[in-house]
Amino acid sequence: MPSMSEVSERYGVIADGFAHRLQGVGPTQWDAETPCSDWNTRELVVHVIRTHRQVRSSLDGSEAQEVEGDGDLGGQWNAARDAIGSALADDEAANTTVGGMFGEQPFESLVGRLLCADTLIHTWDLARATNQDEHLDGDAVQKSYEFLLPIDDAIRRPGGFAAKIEPPDDADEQTKLLNFAGRAL
Repeated sequence: MPSMSEVSERYGVIADGFAHRLQGVGPTQWDAETPCSDWNTRELVVHVIRTHRQVRSSLDGSEAQEVEGDGDLGGQWNAARDAIGSALADDEAANTTVGGMFGEQPFESLVGRLLCADTLIHTWDLARATNQDEHLDGDAVQKSYEFLLPIDDAIRRPGGFAAKIEPPDDADEQTKLLNFAGRAL
């Protein structure tokens, strides 16, 4: 059996973290405000699922299936997550060149950079909105920060991250990442 790649392992940790927070959303928390001012909890989860579906559809150029916002978000998340995991486990799919706003790159690279960073930051958003554990995996934080730092201008476009916040001098890596992503702690 082939060994998992670093990206596959990191994606699994990040996806587990998001799944755990998603399972912890209470029935009255779906309309809760999130650190993303345009989205409530439900809309944030829909965004994460939609992004997963769009990344997965980049492999074959298919149209990403629309997310049913009033449907079973847990089930839709599990299916989207499994589709990414299966593609990462397939060497041919993982190495397929895909396009996008960050240029052409192997599918595995797109997951390891964009999808991991997006899902990780939204895991914190979901935790904050629903009063859950906000701690993120340290390695995932470091890799996400390394990816986002050089593309600062690109992520500030409309619909992207808010203006970055200067972190305190003694900030830990998670705080630095979140402040960079425009999240006030």
